[in-house]
Amino acid sequence: MLYPLKFQPILKDKIWGGEKLNQHFNKNSNSKNSNSKNLGESWEISTVPNDISVVSNGELKGESLQDLVNNYKSAFLGEKNWDRFGNEFPLLIKFIDAKEDLSIQLHPNDELAKKRHNSFGKTEMWYVMQADKNANLIVGFKGEVDKATYLEHLENNTLTEILNFDTVKEGDTYFIEAGRVHAIGAGVLLAEIQQTSDVTYRVYDWDRVDDEGNGRELHNDIAIDAFDFEMENDFRVDYQKEKNVSNDMVSCPFFTTNFMELTSDLDIENTHDSFMIYMCVDGDVEVSVAGSSERISKGETILIPAKIRNFKLKSSYGKLLEVYV
Repeated sequence: MLYPLKFQPILKDKIWGGEKLNQHFNKNSNSKNSNSKNLGESWEISTVPNDISVVSNGELKGESLQDLVNNYKSAFLGEKNWDRFGNEFPLLIKFIDAKEDLSIQLHPNDELAKKRHNSFGKTEMWYVMQADKNANLIVGFKGEVDKATYLEHLENNTLTEILNFDTVKEGDTYFIEAGRVHAIGAGVLLAEIQQTSDVTYRVYDWDRVDDEGNGRELHNDIAIDAFDFEMENDFRVDYQKEKNVSNDMVSCPFFTTNFMELTSDLDIENTHDSFMIYMCVDGDVEVSVAGSSERISKGETILIPAKIRNFKLKSSYGKLLEVYV
């Protein structure tokens, strides 16, 4: 019964969210709680508790992603992933629109997240899909910063003086390991690939308050233990853009991501013993398996279960992020 699966987006209103997810990707919501003017995130594939994706196409429509993992096991995840993760789906896939700056934050690694939150840690990557003029991302520090220097700037409210700001454009890509300080800046629309975790430590939120004058909770008391001050500034991802092949972007213990620009049909053989995810970041692509097909357009995502070893990608123009574990 397994086939290429699409899921109903899980939409998240955020204090910093905007309207691009609706304007660019038509991420309309039937939820009475959704405010399209503050739509910050579209969770495309998730098994975070209380936010579990539901199939939106084919015979399995209405089934949850967690049920598929439980029922199909290694046929869905791949044998090595089933052995490693059991029935825990390892990735969370998102599109994010920042109308305003996100908080300056970081995430714990697996060991700390397991101990404190019974969760995976959060290593992630960003692919910029659109950026307003002069829009930026914060990733890492300007230079070498130790714990004492960081705490001094935090106490004096001068933290931004030691952070690295990068002005970004479409196609810019960043790899953010657990323990690295970061923030998405206003005007950036991006695709995010991360471990399945919703654990975030906010350390500064631009002195922002809500309509009732309340600031969001900060986590500086526990965040300090999550920093990796020895981390090198190797977060910018350089990658080739050869057409009609998979171009290496990021490969780490938690996921591999490749960039693909298609101008013709391409046969794919899954040799990775893993499910495969395709995020369409421009154009549109048809995924064809054994005579059936499913189309994804810019801002859509599809999952190919591991059991499906051979399929075809059809497109005269499409850009994809190809993801597997």
